[in-house]
Amino acid sequence: MALIHDRCTLAADLTRLGLSAGRDVLVHTSMRQIGRVEGGAATVAHAILDVIGPAATLVVPTQTAGNSTTSRAYRHATKGMDDAERAAYEESIAGFDPATSPSHDMGALAEYVRQHPDSVRSAHPQTSFAALGRSAARMMAVHDLDSHLGERSPLAALYASDAQVLLLGVGYDVCIAFHLAEYRLPVPVARRAYTCFVMRYQRRVRVDFEAEDIYDHDFGALGAALARTGRVRTGKVGDAASAVVAIRPAVDFAIGWLGRHRGRTGSWRSDDDPFSLA
Repeated sequence: MALIHDRCTLAADLTRLGLSAGRDVLVHTSMRQIGRVEGGAATVAHAILDVIGPAATLVVPTQTAGNSTTSRAYRHATKGMDDAERAAYEESIAGFDPATSPSHDMGALAEYVRQHPDSVRSAHPQTSFAALGRSAARMMAVHDLDSHLGERSPLAALYASDAQVLLLGVGYDVCIAFHLAEYRLPVPVARRAYTCFVMRYQRRVRVDFEAEDIYDHDFGALGAALARTGRVRTGKVGDAASAVVAIRPAVDFAIGWLGRHRGRTGSWRSDDDPFSLA
């Protein structure tokens, strides 16, 4: 019979892994990989909060990839549709409201944090975050429309706070912190057009803007290279193979790695497969 994990055992696992008291943490989680947890996502969240303590903040991505006509998610959803079907689908896309819009495929822990009565969510209609803890309001306060995951987003606030990144049962391919490195490359990332929908005064409004053309398909290789440097601590949390790394050395390493591996021309980029969440 599979072991049932509880708040105390998970907190002990997180401590052994290297999660630090007093440090903010950005968390990506697969509840399925953790295994059977008494109390589900709430138990995992509170185990993390137990370890980091009342002086620190828990942050999760609460992104909404479907709120767009310029995302991979939209193209997959509308593949094979005729013009009328595509127009009807676009009309059905709900406007983003940070207070009520559920995240898209971010997992049960992200949704638990998002819906917590004390949580604060950033305002970006595609790449929002939610936070619980002492610095939640400050960290979520700035998230400009044209800075999905850049200098005017919660990622920059996490970097400034010397946060940790916790991967619970997920790989480096979903390590969203690496995106901050794209904005800091010596050769600027190209920009492109984006479209999304927001709620304003109880009406759905279309928003068109330009922002960096960020990309994530090489993050698995990037993370593997980072792990070889010895900066990452690994272990089991529940049943999940997990990792923790400080965000500053992770992002700084990513700047150099991406600069070497992506080249100066952008030829690595696939024009028909842009960043999946935007």
